[in-house]
Amino acid sequence: MTTQPERLPFFVYGTLRPGGIHHAWALRGRTEAEEPARIDGALLYEGPGYPYAVAGPADAVVHGALITPRDADYDDVLTTLDRLEGHTPGASGNLYERVVAEAVRPAGGATRAWVYLAAEPLAARLRAAGTPIGSGDWRGTTAAERTG
Repeated sequence: MTTQPERLPFFVYGTLRPGGIHHAWALRGRTEAEEPARIDGALLYEGPGYPYAVAGPADAVVHGALITPRDADYDDVLTTLDRLEGHTPGASGNLYERVVAEAVRPAGGATRAWVYLAAEPLAARLRAAGTPIGSGDWRGTTAAERTG
């Protein structure tokens, strides 16, 4: 028996954010809402052209966007994002794991959302030798600012 995942919005923090290269083909025209948000308890690291978020201390923060797919497009968006993020539910060897986090809006209020976090052992390698993005915001910062 296959269990369908909960139909939650998605928290995105890299190329899937509005204006990002993957947002253009994966999400544009298939969402009912897109708004700024953050998640707490995660750290952001530089990747090869995109960032990785990993579970971190409670005071760490990652900035991004809360994306709510249109109901009619939800299943297709979920499949598209899982494929893009190298995630197969229940499989070992995933690049990212899709997990539930609390996404916080700037004006307040939190909602449960799916977020793709770097899977182990990649997360362990990033914690040991990765380049952190100190601001928690991959967009709009230079490489030097990201590590400061």
